[in-house]
Amino acid sequence: MSQWKQIQQLQIKYQEQVGYLYDDNFPMDIRQVLSNYIESQDWDTAANHESMATVLLSNLLSQLDRQCSQEQNFLQRHNLKFIYQQLQTKCKASPLLMAGVISSCLREERRIISTASIQEQGPLEKSMQNSVAFERQKNMDNRVAVIRSSVQMMDQAVKYLEDMQDDFDFRYKTLQSRDPVDRNTEVMKQEVTRLQEMLNNLDFKRKENLSKMSDVIKEIDALIVSQLNPELMEWKRRQQINCIGGPLLTGLDQLQNWFTLTAQSLFQMKRQLDKLGELILKVTYESDPIPLQRPQMEEQVKYLIYHLIKSSFVVEKQPCMPTHPQKPLIIKTGVQFTTKVRLLVKLPEVDYQLKVKTIFDKDLPPGRVNRQFFILTTTTKVMDVEESSNGCLSVEFRHLQLKEKKYVNGTKVNEGPVSVTEELHSLSFEAQFNIQGINIDLETCSFPLVVISNVSQLPGGWASVMWYNLLTDEPRNLGFFASPQRASWGQLSEVLSWQFSTFAGRGLNREQLCMLGEKLMGQQASQNECQVSWSKFCKENIHGKNFSFWMWLDSILELIKKHLLPIWNDNCIMGFVSKETERARLKDKEPGTFLLRFSESHLGGITFTWVEQSDSGEAKFISVEPYTKSRLSALPFADIIRDYKVITDGEVPENPLKFLYPDIPKDEAFGRLYNSQQNKVFPYIPSMLIPISTLQTTPPPCSSPEPPMSPGMFDMLTQHLSPLEIETAMRSPYSE
Repeated sequence: MSQWKQIQQLQIKYQEQVGYLYDDNFPMDIRQVLSNYIESQDWDTAANHESMATVLLSNLLSQLDRQCSQEQNFLQRHNLKFIYQQLQTKCKASPLLMAGVISSCLREERRIISTASIQEQGPLEKSMQNSVAFERQKNMDNRVAVIRSSVQMMDQAVKYLEDMQDDFDFRYKTLQSRDPVDRNTEVMKQEVTRLQEMLNNLDFKRKENLSKMSDVIKEIDALIVSQLNPELMEWKRRQQINCIGGPLLTGLDQLQNWFTLTAQSLFQMKRQLDKLGELILKVTYESDPIPLQRPQMEEQVKYLIYHLIKSSFVVEKQPCMPTHPQKPLIIKTGVQFTTKVRLLVKLPEVDYQLKVKTIFDKDLPPGRVNRQFFILTTTTKVMDVEESSNGCLSVEFRHLQLKEKKYVNGTKVNEGPVSVTEELHSLSFEAQFNIQGINIDLETCSFPLVVISNVSQLPGGWASVMWYNLLTDEPRNLGFFASPQRASWGQLSEVLSWQFSTFAGRGLNREQLCMLGEKLMGQQASQNECQVSWSKFCKENIHGKNFSFWMWLDSILELIKKHLLPIWNDNCIMGFVSKETERARLKDKEPGTFLLRFSESHLGGITFTWVEQSDSGEAKFISVEPYTKSRLSALPFADIIRDYKVITDGEVPENPLKFLYPDIPKDEAFGRLYNSQQNKVFPYIPSMLIPISTLQTTPPPCSSPEPPMSPGMFDMLTQHLSPLEIETAMRSPYSE
């Protein structure tokens, strides 16, 4: 079933979540009418290769244009034509961005489908949803709007105050210009009295305005401290969770709107205070409140502007290698990586001044001996308002590259106290500028990075990234793995499910997670509060095996991604199920019923077990030797299931696989995935690979100590068969 059809069968609450993914950048209308084409393309790769993105988007536009011409409904045709025009412009302007938008939407759709299948969200996802609750956003919008309105009214009040002062100043100067002889007249006395009243009113209005301005400044301060900064911290936490496969990251544009409106209010108040400073140059008097209160208020406004802009400097896109877009925060030496920083306060008037510099490992823990690196490529770029569609100042570093320092001051640099994949590094960004007389030093940093020198270190590095971002929101805790925290199974199981939904398209259900928990911790895993240590997860070998739990799970992810993706997404693989549960499931089923599960003893292996009925009437379970990536590279797994044969005591080979558990006919479950292509090269007859197992009901007789095959026969076979084929043929089909 296609992904879009699965979405249409979800409950309304999940469909509403899908609706939030689509906007004017990528309308849902396109997703609907071109669902088959969209799902059949590799948008993840296209998002990192401009030429591929251009081709895929060109084809998408062609299909959309064709759909417009074929659409019978007038209104729908009109809408599609409008969308086509808008999309054409966006695709030409930034094909990588558009491909990335489509890739993110598809990936998030898979996550929502996965969440719906589990029927209950985990603690992390619930907390992420609560942090962006609609009511909280609405309250924030209202509060920012009230402040903006108050500041606008203050503009009118200051203007009224200026008019009052001009009127007083004119009358006062007029009185001063009168002949001194006339000053004791009754008319002059009345004028003096009137001027005194005007001055009293002016003093009252000055005090009133200053009081209102003070209240607004306090309100802005409270807004920043109690809501704006916490919202920013919540967004950064959501960014951490998104980095390790969590929900789609949204809300940065909303944050930018709040930051910008608040900054505009502060700049407007600074201009109002400057205006008051100009007023007292013309008219002042004893106990004038402006020179008494204005300096302190001006310092408060400058302080708020400084810290608001400083905190608005964020890493919009965490460092990531284009070759591994779904595994950010891992950098391989000698491989280019990208990152992007953004200023949430719109300041287009200073874009030409804002030069951002990248610094690697600026603040290392004291006394820590570790590897040291330097950035090979250009480390300074200018922030540009053109790089963003919403008018913010941002800059993207697209070609950064690290090189390791082998020697420092003539001394060879040794590795740190922890392994390479547990050693954390940071990438900092700095900028300086002046706006309206305020000098602002900007600084922000990425989340901690793992630097590897070989791709074989990637699984361990990703485990470190997951563990860190799951358990802490400290931005620079580079010594985290000196004493790593424990994770609750409730948290960890949710992150593991995200790995499957992110990399393989479908997450894990409760039953599968329960089996993983028991494999990692034993029967106690049934409790979500059960604690898992870093060592147990990633460093210690599974009992009786030469690999850790994470290495075993990561190898399965790789196997699914490269060889089993359609079968996994069609929900044909039960995957994580113990042998005991497997037999309990198959025991009462029709002979030939089989299920697919991942091997517990092989790294990256999948096997199938089927049930038969013995002569005594009891259920008999037979498992085939696990298929690994080397074997699946030669023959697709769906074809293996279709063509699999068993020879029993010399009888005619037959396929024992009839029904996919619980009772789905094999061809119905896998038919659409069969490879129907055959080798038809004239004048040769067609040939095909058929997987065969030999099943012997009794041990073969051994009448002599001689080997079953002569050396001459073995030599002849080696001339026609590869070592892998000989090894496969001689290996037992039942070992697990």
